Amino acid sequence: MSEMSPIGGVDFHCHLDLYPDHEAAVARAEAARIYTLTVTTTPRAWPRNHELTRHTQYVRAALGLHPQLVAERAAELPLWERHLAETRYIGEVGLDAGPRFYKSLETQRHVFQRVLERCAEAGGKILTVHSVRSVPAVLDMIEAHLPCERGRVVLHWFTGSKSDARRAAALGCYFSINAEMTRTDRGRDLIRTLPRDRILTETDGPFTQVGGRPSEPSDVASTITALGATLDLSADVAAKFILSNLRTLLA
Repeated sequence: MSEMSPIGGVDFHCHLDLYPDHEAAVARAEAARIYTLTVTTTPRAWPRNHELTRHTQYVRAALGLHPQLVAERAAELPLWERHLAETRYIGEVGLDAGPRFYKSLETQRHVFQRVLERCAEAGGKILTVHSVRSVPAVLDMIEAHLPCERGRVVLHWFTGSKSDARRAAALGCYFSINAEMTRTDRGRDLIRTLPRDRILTETDGPFTQVGGRPSEPSDVASTITALGATLDLSADVAAKFILSNLRTLLA
């Protein structure tokens, strides 16, 4: 995307293909001028996402293989690899060591390592990464398999420790913040420790809600306001530094 000045906000992690009307969800994000990264959970979903975002100015699609689906979908890794050359954006990928998905953790590691290695070989990819209960392992794998000069990582809905955050920043990672993260003392405390020049915003819609309905990219306005309040900044100042961070990430 070359011209970013009239942007309405940044939603760097959203699942537009999980809304009841995928095409309409893309159109709403585009009309709202929200720079939206719509992630996929399986490479089988990629062609339709790619088709709907090939000519949009503000919406981009990411090629993913979600760690929570790896137990059933690991065999789609070769399909993921075949599509890799079609996009700069990768996600949702990563690890999930939560109780529901712990049994597949070794398979998740295998898949995530291959994703990182292929991205490093290709160069220039931007990844949005899931790290539930697995931040140290995710950072170990990024450090081992994706040097920061070969690709950029954005840690989505980061729930690691402050020391994890420092290590992630040292590895060149960015952090995408959603409204849920601003609603707890722990979340706000963590946000205040993040390097300001590495912060982006996200909704993770439809997995988050606003007023009893699924969040949409246009709801990043309230995320920006909450983030600004957390950092003792006006929403306008917060919006400007988030846009600046996006420009740097994409440069």
